Amino acid sequence: MKSIVLSSVVTALLIFSGCSSKNPDATGTNATTNASTNAQEVEGVNTETVPAANSLISSGNTGIDSMSVMEGKLGSVYFEFDQFTVTPAMQSKVTNDSDAAKTAVSKYNIKLEGNCDEWGSDEYNFALGLKRADSVKKALIANGVDASKITMVSYGESNPSCSDKTQECWANNRRVDFKLLP
Repeated sequence: MKSIVLSSVVTALLIFSGCSSKNPDATGTNATTNASTNAQEVEGVNTETVPAANSLISSGNTGIDSMSVMEGKLGSVYFEFDQFTVTPAMQSKVTNDSDAAKTAVSKYNIKLEGNCDEWGSDEYNFALGLKRADSVKKALIANGVDASKITMVSYGESNPSCSDKTQECWANNRRVDFKLLP
């Protein structure tokens, strides 16, 4: 009986001592010293002006605005139910996307996002989304796009473009989207 009470007390002390309300400081100094040090560092920061041609925020032909315009040139590739091969109907779409990737968007990296409908387990859909992205990647490489500029990710069923419970909606969710990365 004594051992049960003693071990309960020791366990309670360990639990409560580990639940401190203070935020630990990784540097070993107190918070007021860090705040004054950080303020001094911020005041001494050198600034640099970036020309508009090199800025990602400009609204000219470079930057985020043009990147979203360029993404519009690359459309989604759609797949049949439970399939990951590029159909002949989608092959012309991939060819157009690879031409755009070699010319207009060649300065960007391309992220291929594999997506699935809601049918199947989460694990199966993540694998299927990755297989779909890989099929599009192989088709782009076959059309002359540099493999080092392509990355892939699978969202499985977690990134639907449509949430209706219809055949048309499910067909729209079986796709690979193109995203541009700087």
